[in-house]
Amino acid sequence: MSESPSPTVDRYAVVGNPVAHSLSPAIHARFAADCGQSLVYERLLAPVDGFEDAVAAFRAAGGRGLNVTVPFKREAAALADRPSERVRQAGAANTLGFDADGIWADNTDGLGLVADLQGRLGMALAGARLVLLGAGGAARGVIGPLLAAGVDRLVVVARRPGQVAELLAGFGDPRLAGGGFEDLARLRADIAINATSAGLAGADLPIPPEFWPPLRLAYDMVYGTEPTPFMRAALAGGCAQASDGLGMLVEQAAESFALWRGVRPATAQVFAAVRAGIG
Repeated sequence: MSESPSPTVDRYAVVGNPVAHSLSPAIHARFAADCGQSLVYERLLAPVDGFEDAVAAFRAAGGRGLNVTVPFKREAAALADRPSERVRQAGAANTLGFDADGIWADNTDGLGLVADLQGRLGMALAGARLVLLGAGGAARGVIGPLLAAGVDRLVVVARRPGQVAELLAGFGDPRLAGGGFEDLARLRADIAINATSAGLAGADLPIPPEFWPPLRLAYDMVYGTEPTPFMRAALAGGCAQASDGLGMLVEQAAESFALWRGVRPATAQVFAAVRAGIG
């Protein structure tokens, strides 16, 4: 029988529904050990209609901060007393912190994606042409940091034109454009990023074959033990390289850790360990 965490040890958790599959506790345990930090990081399953109550109970019990995953990122943004500019842009938060002044919120998803693309994968984003597939919460969280990295063009593609239009209006950047999957046949990009949930369901996307060959990288935000359908289709179609989103997960976790603890952990060895653990 495991002992309860000492009340003197700072407590953090990832909250979601479902959450049992989350790798975040293992990642943050490695970060804490590497940085000489004393903390406990847990999983917190919240009822779909009980996010606010779950956060309040965790905070009342002495919790210091939360990572937020599906389906609560928009609720997390609305709950914050002090949302960051990234949260205001995206309308979603994946990191909460609690202090005497209330609840602060940030979104580290896009920072994690940019760090993985430019660091581990060596992709220069300044001047690059990108296509982002999907216009939901996952896409919202990464557009701001991608634009800040200096991309030349970012085209958001989704099945519902109204959702794309709403998303683009929230940023108002001339480098942003929108379209549907039928437009991919004429688009030429350096990097394509899948922010849809198709990978989680093992589903294929309606991507025309002529889209793949010019790409330098096809990146799927989801991760697993095997290449996703998006990755397999890209490589079979002539794309030079494909990657899943495990590196993004590790990098966004490092950004959250830095916000909470004031030190950004190194990520290369943690990524390797987590990859080996799930592979």
